[in-house]
Amino acid sequence: MEGKQELEKIGNHLPKSGNRRLGIDFVNGRPRCQRCGTWIPNDCQLEVGGYFCPGCLFLGRITQEHELVCSYEPMAISPQKVTCTWSGQLTAKQQIVADELTTCLTHKQNALLWAVTGSGKTEMLFPFITQALSQGLQVCFATPRIDVCNEIFPRLKQAFGKTEILLRHSQGEEWHSFQLLVATTHQLLHFYQAFDVLIIDESDAFPYEGDPVLSFGSQQALKQTGCLVHVTATPSKELLHRCQQENWKVLTLFQRYHKRPLVVPELYFLEDWPLLPQRKRKLKKLARLCLELLKDNQVLLFCPEIPYLKDLERALKVSLPQLKIASVFAEDKKREEKIKRMRQGKWDILLTSTVLERGVTFASVSVIVLGAEHQVFKKSTLIQVAGRVDRVGSYQKARVIFCFQEMTYAMRQAIQEIKVLNQQGGKTNDL
Repeated sequence: MEGKQELEKIGNHLPKSGNRRLGIDFVNGRPRCQRCGTWIPNDCQLEVGGYFCPGCLFLGRITQEHELVCSYEPMAISPQKVTCTWSGQLTAKQQIVADELTTCLTHKQNALLWAVTGSGKTEMLFPFITQALSQGLQVCFATPRIDVCNEIFPRLKQAFGKTEILLRHSQGEEWHSFQLLVATTHQLLHFYQAFDVLIIDESDAFPYEGDPVLSFGSQQALKQTGCLVHVTATPSKELLHRCQQENWKVLTLFQRYHKRPLVVPELYFLEDWPLLPQRKRKLKKLARLCLELLKDNQVLLFCPEIPYLKDLERALKVSLPQLKIASVFAEDKKREEKIKRMRQGKWDILLTSTVLERGVTFASVSVIVLGAEHQVFKKSTLIQVAGRVDRVGSYQKARVIFCFQEMTYAMRQAIQEIKVLNQQGGKTNDL
């Protein structure tokens, strides 16, 4: 496949075609990995001599004895009309954004699509992707989270059924040829100047945000003449600054597809919440809140730490034995199965870490953020978490509750920004 780089020992007999680069090269006298961009410290040396890179060991150890080899044989796919079979219809405002995105592709201009949760960001990308595939271009849809990949892949598969699509992450498919790749941002480190179009969804999410290795990988994976599109509901200050400095097209949509406003979080004082799993009397207050929300919706309960999440799950099962309760987190081997069961209405309460803060949709949920003042709940995280409710279907009285014992700046800012976004979105209700 075009642009996929392989690690080879220097001196191996390889075809002359393609691109060959030293695995570790010296830049201004300092050793630097050419696969992940890591500046290699002096203590990363082998006993036999030579440097190795500590930044991308998960892809296999790269040393001064290696080179990176890429194939650039022309793809077998020639330009041909690609039809998007998505049966939905964009709103007038969505169509404006979609048209401007296709213009960016024509002019090779990078873009930021800044749209609120539930606004239909993926659907707005369909015309853009259709145009790129019709031109025979190699396209990548990358995101930091496996759950987002698993959510997006079937939607793209359904919309572009005749296109060869590959899903790649730690539990994804084996490598095979593709025209459209859906992958975690870690997978971009396998490529060098491979993609004509690179879409990075939720680039402000962990682990992509602030990770120089993943940022380097995304820059290297895109062709010099390629088109880069960042998609998020909560762009970082750094990304907005980059857009300004590099003259990106910034496209905004602050209105959900169903035109209802974002649900504004409610503040709920819950003293000594860290002690809930051990204090039955204090747990009753949370249990009553859950039962109140369950009258209309399932409950998605966000916890700040995984050990706490597990303890609270056990305590709630004892306190509310009549309910079906489960928990999910990043390392959970049954994560996909539990998320599927939540969608099927099999769980009343699903406790979760921030792994479900974005990119997943449930038809009928209310959200509780327990310990909303915890450092893991940044402003962007709280906005994304609040965006899990009232995403699809008719109005279901969904609520967002921030449980806390100390008010934080992040909480205030999240609530204020949601209110501002609703005001801005309300200005486009006539479209």
